[in-house]
Amino acid sequence: MRKTLLMLLALLTVFAHAQETYKLELTKSTLQISGTSTVSDWVVNAESISGDLSTNRQEITSLELLVPVANIKSERGPTMDNKMHAALKKEAHPTVKFVLENHDDASVILGNLTIAGVTNPVEIPVDFKVENEWLNITGKKPIMLKDFEMEPPSAMFGQIVVGEEVFVIFDLYYSKD
Repeated sequence: MRKTLLMLLALLTVFAHAQETYKLELTKSTLQISGTSTVSDWVVNAESISGDLSTNRQEITSLELLVPVANIKSERGPTMDNKMHAALKKEAHPTVKFVLENHDDASVILGNLTIAGVTNPVEIPVDFKVENEWLNITGKKPIMLKDFEMEPPSAMFGQIVVGEEVFVIFDLYYSKD
């Protein structure tokens, strides 16, 4: 009995240390959304992102990323921001969220992406790197606005219209919690 308890305690200790948790480091991380319009290409930046990642040292076991819609900003000022926030349905759905469900291999993560209150499964091609104490995940994901029941923003009585497809480009750095 005593031997069994010692063995159980040893296993619990190994499993407790095998799971590692990482926090998203905002100062190093970037998330941009780029697209086109009838006039020019554009880019907006997420000024605030948060998230957690867990790994068992061989694979990612959980990942959650949150982006407050109010903190997605353009360099073109409040008019573009307001139109973008309206398209993202900021008042009813203030956060864009990604939650990992699975991954096929180290180059594709599978999860649920929620934008404007609509959740869809997505496959995201990614690159993983370990740099000293950092875990770095980069990638680019095309998104069709209609897949998330969003109307492309427009201006000047419909003369300027955003394209149906946008790209989410991310360079995320996680540090051990």
